[in-house]
Amino acid sequence: MTRDLRKYVKDTNTQLVAGAILLLFIIGIGLIYLIYGAGAAMMGFLCLLGAFVPIGLILLSLAALDWITKRASGE
Repeated sequence: MTRDLRKYVKDTNTQLVAGAILLLFIIGIGLIYLIYGAGAAMMGFLCLLGAFVPIGLILLSLAALDWITKRASGE
């Protein structure tokens, strides 16, 4: 049995990011809903989605560049 520490770090970071995003959406939107109501919660949800669009585009472009470099180097 071998230990792949790079895979472990990658998996752990992915889980931490997913957990943080879930907490942000569930707790954040939930608190907005409880304090200000449904309209404000919907606006908060839309604002959070709008904030994640540029982040997603950057991550997508980095993944594409990684794929291109791996393909060019013959891995």
